[in-house]
Amino acid sequence: MKETQNEMQHSPIQTKENILLELKNLCVNYGGIQALQHINLTVNAGEVVSLIGANGAGKSTTLRAISKMVNLREGQIIYSGRDISRRQAHEVVKLGIAHSPEGRRVLAQQTVLANLELGAYIRSDSAAIKADLAQQFELFPRLAERRTQLAGTLSGGEQQMLAIARALMSRPKLLLLDEPSLGLAPAIVKEIFAIVQNLRSTGVTILLVEQNANLALQIADRAYVLEAGNITITGIGSDLLNDERIRSAYLG
Repeated sequence: MKETQNEMQHSPIQTKENILLELKNLCVNYGGIQALQHINLTVNAGEVVSLIGANGAGKSTTLRAISKMVNLREGQIIYSGRDISRRQAHEVVKLGIAHSPEGRRVLAQQTVLANLELGAYIRSDSAAIKADLAQQFELFPRLAERRTQLAGTLSGGEQQMLAIARALMSRPKLLLLDEPSLGLAPAIVKEIFAIVQNLRSTGVTILLVEQNANLALQIADRAYVLEAGNITITGIGSDLLNDERIRSAYLG
């Protein structure tokens, strides 16, 4: 798959008004290793955009760069019309970007409720926080049943639900969702992806990194393929789902 990013451009017409996130020539190094090389991508408000590729391709690094968990070597991150390339992680959260990380990373020795409250740490509107807690328990009924249970005692699927719900407690406009199906049983994966689709219907924009390329492309408005830190193909999710090159490389 040697097509360049511009050789498969089927995405809808974009305007400055509907682009929520834009990465311009993004480069990230880990020591002497170049993890991302001149990444250019856009996410429109209200979209689900998927990043697919092999392990080590740079998908999770892209999300970490946006949420400021890793530093940029060069390039720009434009969010809602403003350059956030040099912002700190807590500032990015305040601007409306939340990151649900790979591996879930819940606080194992804290309760479900305490984990959710931590997700709202940038907020001081106690009445609205209480209302949002109720909303998360409605969206994730299993978390409601386990609100006083330690997060470390939850199943993998329940921890993934908690990680997503915790991210939503900051009221993000953009949710960075990293490997939500990792290590989960197929029935739980189906449930998690139904929740992701439901979130899209509420107006949350989602940039999704997902090892299950088939599922990722099924729910994506658009998708990007990363190989060795480079974007090689981009297009509408349904087009890529039926593209023979994608099918042979990632869909089996």
